[in-house]
Amino acid sequence: MRSRGVSLDGLFAASAVALELVINGYASEGTASPTPPEFAAALLAGLPMGVVRQRPAPVTVYLAALVVIAGRLAPGTDSAQILLCVALCLTGYRSGLRAARGPMAAAMLATALTVAGPGVTAGTMALALLLPAAPAVIGGYLHRSTRDVTPDLLLAAGGVLLAVLSTWDVWHSGGHPVAIVQVAAVVSGLALGVARRLPGLVVAVEGVLLIAADAHLHRAADTGMLLLMVAMGVFAMRVASWARTALAYAAGCVVVAVAVFEPLSRITTLRVLFLMTLVAMPIAVGRYFGMRRAVTAAERLRAEEAVRLTLARARADLLAEREHIARDVQTLVAGHVGAMVLRAGDACDAAPDGPVGHALTDIRETGNQVLRDLGNLLHGADLHLDAAELIRAAARRMSAAGLVVDLGLDPGMATVSPVLRTCAASIVQEGLTNVLKHAGPGTRVRVTVAASGGGLSVKLHNGPAPATSEPLPSSGHGLAGMRKRVRALGGTLDSGPDGDGGWLLQADLPPRGGE
Repeated sequence: MRSRGVSLDGLFAASAVALELVINGYASEGTASPTPPEFAAALLAGLPMGVVRQRPAPVTVYLAALVVIAGRLAPGTDSAQILLCVALCLTGYRSGLRAARGPMAAAMLATALTVAGPGVTAGTMALALLLPAAPAVIGGYLHRSTRDVTPDLLLAAGGVLLAVLSTWDVWHSGGHPVAIVQVAAVVSGLALGVARRLPGLVVAVEGVLLIAADAHLHRAADTGMLLLMVAMGVFAMRVASWARTALAYAAGCVVVAVAVFEPLSRITTLRVLFLMTLVAMPIAVGRYFGMRRAVTAAERLRAEEAVRLTLARARADLLAEREHIARDVQTLVAGHVGAMVLRAGDACDAAPDGPVGHALTDIRETGNQVLRDLGNLLHGADLHLDAAELIRAAARRMSAAGLVVDLGLDPGMATVSPVLRTCAASIVQEGLTNVLKHAGPGTRVRVTVAASGGGLSVKLHNGPAPATSEPLPSSGHGLAGMRKRVRALGGTLDSGPDGDGGWLLQADLPPRGGE
């Protein structure tokens, strides 16, 4: 793992040096090799990125100072501004937004000093102060996340590379401070890093940046449009609401139309249809992958539920076996202990006084306590299984999978035999799983467990399946297994359609003999 980390740090440094050389004009001029000052400047800016993962805050402050120095010595060549934004994002990600306040202030000051000049407007200075804060905020947001951020970091890295490498050669052509254009490009790429978490906000940010690019740096509008398409695809993948997706599609069409059509452009039906199709493509792709992701998650949940159900069955079987053994022990031991207690009582009546009488009395009381303890062992906590909690847990899991579960549990079920309670919990778990398999998410199901005369009545009644639901393959053994367990306890189980498009499952578990 160490060697892999060192390789990644080396790749960071080499990529940063290469980026500096490209942006400073070496690659576009086609010279055989960079001049010594160019190469030295690239090394000064790029090599510290080799330790940015371990020391992001010091690297950020160093790059902020380098941006100021480069802006004073060679105006217009402060390409370290890009690396400054990347380091600031890593500072927020590694240390949190609170710890990134100092480096963020240094970056804002460096950007402001770089763009400061006699022709700078208040709006330009406001952008110089606000835009550097965006990378720190994005990194701080990812820092707070408990989920895997690898896809987010890949999206951010790809966005930055696309935004920078496809626009760097036009940064000087817009008549605006280069530092502002650089920061805007980096922010537009980094914003994709939070597109999975805040898809609506990222679509809005990319749309605003696209309009700004179209107004002030038209040659960069194509890149902004591509970033907007990526953001809309992620939006469609993460947001399940068709209404919100339609709203995002309409807004995307408007923004792209503003960027594509010139004031004097001839707007034809064909061009409008082409534009609408262009915006619809990333949404269609995103929606497809979103549905695939939802199906995969549902299948994984069903598999986990099947494992839990198997474990619950095994636990129920073990409990039933333990109760059976306990009953045998009680029958065997209680008979002998009962006889001992009777004999001790007769002897105590014959010799009530003296040490012998006291010993016989103690034997009789001890025997009676043993009989009571045997009864408590049979019905007490050692054999207790919180079947009600198992049923509630199954209802919560099925609700998370998409069912609408109404649960009704009779408090009196706590007084029923543990075996019956466990069997009832198993029926509920199996029944809910069957509803999810055959009716699908969105189905409403009512679960009722009631106690009556020492027995239990279990009822599951679900409504019709949603029109969009497709039943999943089933082994067909779940219902047969339930019926077998119920019959083994002397009960009955019935299931079938309710006549209104739904399904009814009902099991009656009578009190066990001798209880």
